[in-house]
Amino acid sequence: MLTPEGQALLAELRDHDPARELALATRLRRDHPAALVSAALGQARLRQRAVAKFGAEDAGRMYFTPNGVEQATRGAVAAHRAARFRSLGATRVTDLCCGIGGDAVELARAGIAVTGVDLDPLTCEIATANLRTLAPEGPQATVVCADVATYDAGDAQALFVDPARRRGSGRIFDPEAYSPPLSWALDAVRRAGLGAVKIAPGVPHELVPPDFTAEWISYEGDVKEAVLWHTPDAPDATRRATLLPSGATLAAQGLPDPAVREPGRYLYEPDGAVIRAHLVAEAARDLPGAGLIDETIAYLTADELRETPFATAYEITDVLPFHLKRLKALLREREIGVLTVKKRGSAVEPEELRRKVKLRGRNELTVVLTRVAGAPAMLLGHRARP
Repeated sequence: MLTPEGQALLAELRDHDPARELALATRLRRDHPAALVSAALGQARLRQRAVAKFGAEDAGRMYFTPNGVEQATRGAVAAHRAARFRSLGATRVTDLCCGIGGDAVELARAGIAVTGVDLDPLTCEIATANLRTLAPEGPQATVVCADVATYDAGDAQALFVDPARRRGSGRIFDPEAYSPPLSWALDAVRRAGLGAVKIAPGVPHELVPPDFTAEWISYEGDVKEAVLWHTPDAPDATRRATLLPSGATLAAQGLPDPAVREPGRYLYEPDGAVIRAHLVAEAARDLPGAGLIDETIAYLTADELRETPFATAYEITDVLPFHLKRLKALLREREIGVLTVKKRGSAVEPEELRRKVKLRGRNELTVVLTRVAGAPAMLLGHRARP
């Protein structure tokens, strides 16, 4: 792919239509070796898949493996992490389990010298090509093909470790089954003094060591990952939630859970990172009079609308016990043609509900299936605009 012929093929395939791939491949094989055409088509498909993570400009110039696309850090998340490393004073970072180099690229773009380490030779070649393509003006960037478990990172100023969390086609849920295991990664970062370990966002809170800060990161409302940060000084917080692309950050302050109260005019749905970090109480702090609708449900309610980056507000028009026939009648009466279904603490599946109701009309509605003071309920309303 790095030859002039390979580059020309990739350029021609940049905007190819997968539905017409067979005819395109047949035409290209008249003038190019079949193996090269197959490889170029494979890269073109991977680049199209990668646009969601890296954007069209970067994805259109990068190189991937199938696993690399699946496991690579989203570009915006990697850029946030690189900025965090730089704010902590890191000028040289060793990126263990660097994969196709998504994090290494953003570290280099942030002005940090980076050494990527990975066991797979092809992956290392791809990471090298991606660094050369996307960060040509950055500081020194190298990739080493080695087993991270035996690689000597003793002179590293800072470490970033991204253990493999997949085996075959399935996810690994036991952190000690990561490759390398979480305990090994934490000890390696402790020895370096400064660093971070990327983990699955569903990690139990009791597995977060007291000398690390756990940061949950969401992008456009979807939780993407958790990171365990270690600094030479004491952690600035035990838990933190960061929302991208805004960069809004919420840190744990040890606040008690808000009291349960009757549903008010507004319902606040905390961002997923806030919920994962157990920071609903901190999110409620700036919402006057806010309380929980149920002691086990992460929905807040208040009588006043207040803009916050940490939760989405809905104006509630009806709070009713859950009853399917009653809901169908309301949708018909109000001529609802577009229904948004949200749920938390309800056994009803949104898709199942949509199949059972008949939507006709021009109006829109949001229904929240949840519990209010322990009882199944449905809250009807719409997105609130401050």
